[in-house]
Amino acid sequence: MGIVEEAHNVRIVGVEGNNNQIVLLAHGFGTDQSVWKHLVPHLIEEYRVILYDNMGAGTTNPDYYDFERYSTLQGFVYDLLAILEELQVQSCIFVGHSLSAMVGVIASISHPHLFSKLILLSASPRFLNDTDYYGGFHQEDLTQLFDGIRSNYKAWCSGFAPLVVGGDMDSVAVQEFSRTLFNMRPDIALSLAQTIFQFDMREFLSLVTVPCHIIQSTKDLAVPVVVAEYMQQNLGGKSIVEVMPTEGHLPQLSSPDIVIPVLLNHIRHNISS
Repeated sequence: MGIVEEAHNVRIVGVEGNNNQIVLLAHGFGTDQSVWKHLVPHLIEEYRVILYDNMGAGTTNPDYYDFERYSTLQGFVYDLLAILEELQVQSCIFVGHSLSAMVGVIASISHPHLFSKLILLSASPRFLNDTDYYGGFHQEDLTQLFDGIRSNYKAWCSGFAPLVVGGDMDSVAVQEFSRTLFNMRPDIALSLAQTIFQFDMREFLSLVTVPCHIIQSTKDLAVPVVVAEYMQQNLGGKSIVEVMPTEGHLPQLSSPDIVIPVLLNHIRHNISS
């Protein structure tokens, strides 16, 4: 196993052989590769599946987290490209959630040949509201969020998890997200939250040529449906939006019965011409 693979806990499962398509699964903020546990069993008979953990996830070595490198999305883009290079992947179906959806979008601009399509779950190019743009958050919301992480990380996790997942603290999905969120080192969680919630990737959307499948919950505290529509209108290549009758920012955890068939459909079928 190479250095990059080890650092990111890369795991490869599924069908072996050169002729099998590769599906790469990339997780978002506060989670790790376990967020895909309901999807993976449906893929391994058909595809070669690559999973990895973003640097900063509780499952990674915090000593490897470079605060300057990950102060922009580009640090995560370099990691993704390094993983694909180390594994000698020539093309993959990329499935990215939240933060990683935008990482895949940016990576595809410089390396479109590596991605046959991008499946973007709960994706946003900008979380902060702007003139003529509704991202879902005011600056005061973000200031409050960052202050909460700084002051009492455990208490913040307990309040943030049910809001983001959509459900009470007793639900399995909320408990699972609470676990992976709390596994993060608080200073790293704050750094990552600042990077994610303050980025603005809107100007890059028109440069994307790889087909994009945008998948979104009807009700998502972090990403309003209008954001998915904005992305479709501004992406440079072919794109499609599917809004699911689900609630929350992590529907692959909270509503797998609805989300897994939708994801499988988009993995298996291309956008019709």
